[in-house]
Amino acid sequence: MLVGLLSLAAIPVALYSTRLKNVNLPQAVGGEAVVGTLLGLIAVLLARGARFKVERTLSRAGEGTARLGKWLGLLGICLGLTAALSLAFFGLLLWSE
Repeated sequence: MLVGLLSLAAIPVALYSTRLKNVNLPQAVGGEAVVGTLLGLIAVLLARGARFKVERTLSRAGEGTARLGKWLGLLGICLGLTAALSLAFFGLLLWSE
């Protein structure tokens, strides 16, 4: 679940990095696309392993946390891929000028 939250936190961190350092917005979006997607993928894989371990126990403790981590990871993947897609369209617009 923590890695899924980190994948979602990549967006505000990327936007805030444009104010702190000499980073322009396309560079920040590109970094967020990579980091958000990779952290989301890691979160989904960790949640899959956690759900496998929960299925082997009798008490089913942690099933909700694993499910929440999976959904947060999927949301992080979707937002990362959306950022990559927007960056690709931005590059296409610059190329067509």
